[in-house]
Amino acid sequence: MKFELMLQNGNKAYIPVVPNGVTWTTDRKGPGKLNFKVIKDAILDFREGNPARLIVNGQGVFYGFVFTKKRDKKQHIEVTAFDQIRYLLNKDTYDYKNMTAADVISMIAADFNLNMGNIEQTEFMIANRNEQDQTLLDIIYNALDLELTNKKKMYIFYDDFGKLTLKSLDNMKVDVLIDEESGENFDYTTSIDDQTYNKIKLTYENEESGKRDVYIAQDGSTINAWGVLQFFDNLNEGENGAAKADALLSLYNAKTRRLKITKAFGDVRVRAGCMVAVKLALGDINVQNYMLVEHCVHTFNESEHWMDLTLRGGEFLG
Repeated sequence: MKFELMLQNGNKAYIPVVPNGVTWTTDRKGPGKLNFKVIKDAILDFREGNPARLIVNGQGVFYGFVFTKKRDKKQHIEVTAFDQIRYLLNKDTYDYKNMTAADVISMIAADFNLNMGNIEQTEFMIANRNEQDQTLLDIIYNALDLELTNKKKMYIFYDDFGKLTLKSLDNMKVDVLIDEESGENFDYTTSIDDQTYNKIKLTYENEESGKRDVYIAQDGSTINAWGVLQFFDNLNEGENGAAKADALLSLYNAKTRRLKITKAFGDVRVRAGCMVAVKLALGDINVQNYMLVEHCVHTFNESEHWMDLTLRGGEFLG
């Protein structure tokens, strides 16, 4: 394994010494982040806003921009760089009609001069949406959530080496196996406390009738077992209330499973949002299927490369 960190300031590029290696972190809903420490010398000259890129074995892994520099009296500089999804944390107001989630991404990227890559087209047409004082990323994920709840299809939005990318979950599988041999340790949790719902209640203010339409879907068996765990929301114009309630119940009417893997063998294809194969005996179940990577931390240090993963299975929505 060979990695190369490069910093660019204007027309000058630097490959600095990084004595403690490099850490690359991705979350399923948020910007990718690169952390490293460099040793300042008479040549190295970079500042906030400069590009930073990480290449591993000739493959581009991270492309972003320096946001934070922290130095000590020995002139060691701790650096944090983010990919361009960081700029989607800006807030704005959007009022749009008859657009898909993919259309919303393209609109926002054009407005903020962000680089776009492969954006797969989504299916659900959002009839009317008003987003007041929201982060651009929240506006995008609100649109993707409407795709999920109305079409039962999850999409992963991320920065792929400097290009905004949207792919369906089906296209995010990586042929990596996590088993007892590939990780140093694991931590496994099951819960009905986080995004588990067995009663769905949706309402719509019907201006034509002057009444409030109510749609309910519920599961009596899990209500008896867990008590009532209700999800409530208001419908937007053009949404099918009964179909959406049924879809939400099928998505959320199950306990969540989270699995943390420590120091697995590193593979740069693995990032938050991808699916990896898992084969582990966890106590209450034996897992032998794909799980979603919610959080991923890659550590590169000399010839070593490992990754810590937070995985989610069952109803892996969040």
